[in-house]
Amino acid sequence: MRRRALALGVLTAPVLLITLDMTVLGAALPAISEDLRPGAATQLWIVDVYSFVLAGLLVVAGSLGDRIGRRRLLLLGTAAFGLASVAAAFAPTAGALVAARALLGVGGATLMPSTLSLIRTVFPEPDARRRAIGVWAAVFSGGAAAGPVIGGWLLEHFWWGSVFLVNVPVCLALLGVGPFLLPESRDPHPGRFDLASAALALTTMLPVVYAVKSVATDGITTTGAVAAVVGLAAGVAFVHRQRTLPDPLIDLTLFSHRAFSVSVATNTICVFALVGLLVLVPQYLQLVIGMSPLAAATWLLPGSLAGVAGALAAPRLSRRVAVRHLVVGGLAVAAVGWSALALLAVGAGPVVVVVGMAVAGLAVAMVETLTTDLVLTSAPTDRTGAASAISETGFELGGALGIAVLGSVTAAVYRAGLPDGVPGETLGGTLAAGVDPAVAGPAFTVALGVSGAVAAVAIAYAAWQARLLRPAEESIPVPAVAHR
Repeated sequence: MRRRALALGVLTAPVLLITLDMTVLGAALPAISEDLRPGAATQLWIVDVYSFVLAGLLVVAGSLGDRIGRRRLLLLGTAAFGLASVAAAFAPTAGALVAARALLGVGGATLMPSTLSLIRTVFPEPDARRRAIGVWAAVFSGGAAAGPVIGGWLLEHFWWGSVFLVNVPVCLALLGVGPFLLPESRDPHPGRFDLASAALALTTMLPVVYAVKSVATDGITTTGAVAAVVGLAAGVAFVHRQRTLPDPLIDLTLFSHRAFSVSVATNTICVFALVGLLVLVPQYLQLVIGMSPLAAATWLLPGSLAGVAGALAAPRLSRRVAVRHLVVGGLAVAAVGWSALALLAVGAGPVVVVVGMAVAGLAVAMVETLTTDLVLTSAPTDRTGAASAISETGFELGGALGIAVLGSVTAAVYRAGLPDGVPGETLGGTLAAGVDPAVAGPAFTVALGVSGAVAAVAIAYAAWQARLLRPAEESIPVPAVAHR
């Protein structure tokens, strides 16, 4: 039992690394903007190129882990993640930081699928597995919310690169104890690894992301339209290829199982709202309200604690209440929490923001624990790597889309609300140009309120589609073509 508890601790370390990297930049972004002076599009790339590269490669990494061993892939990815963190910390230009963040995404893609797959290996019993996933989700939610807290403390004492260097000790510790505490696990009949599918997966992701960013910063342009067409065409080709291959990179039959498909969609939407707002709210607290990075981080601490509490409470609640009712109810509560941010547009203050984020964080963490367990129990044991990779792709895609879409919505509303003649594509850029915060702050406050409303609508839709959930302990039948 003690060994399994230590193994769980090791398996949560990569989750902490990845979620911190998704949100810690919220606290560091003002300092990065002042030092490196990125434009609006480059600033968005700095924040979310990590998540999009990670999301584009997760399925590839999950399939690779099924073949070469999930522990081996986890350790290789940890080493790559540590090296990329050092490169990001000392990036001399905004372009170099974008490149380093992309490399972090490559390393991070190897970590997440392995953690969930190994949890199912280490904890085969349903109750123990659900408790382990509760701890995993608590670290995910707590890490996402703690990112601004840790970033704020570091920025009070060091330069902005320290938010990346904090990854290095965790990577070294994981490399030191992982080989001794984690069992090896792989698919005994993995089939052929398809490089063409791997290329199509990434070719689908990046052009579509570029198109979203292009529309947000420049409106509809020829380049953005071409990128969207290329990405969508690659996506169609990817799906067609998976349906015809004897050993697909993604087994699309997993999506025919309602518990799997609805759970993945729910997680994607939840992280969309959570991560997108966790990047924006610290800017509001620091640049509009005037808090220091550490003070702003402290104000967000209730959300971190609430997320941990929600994740840990989920397994116990699921023994008394049907999972479907917990998920739908939790999403409804989260929608109410994020709706509170819309009150910023009519004069509400930071207390409303913090309370709303805490309420939503509590509910979302509970939901993600339950739906992640459904994802794992819906798939056969030998396909947990692929199922975990799809689940984590949903998490990372949701986070990246949240940053891109909510960031773009905020930027567009902010620019539209600035008085004529006031410069700056971002709030940080406007203030760096010497504009009084009293002039730019109201425009950003209204923009954040609009993004809160968008997040609440997305979560309300997630609640509507989650009513289709049914608890499922049975595995999806393995198609004969998948394992000959």
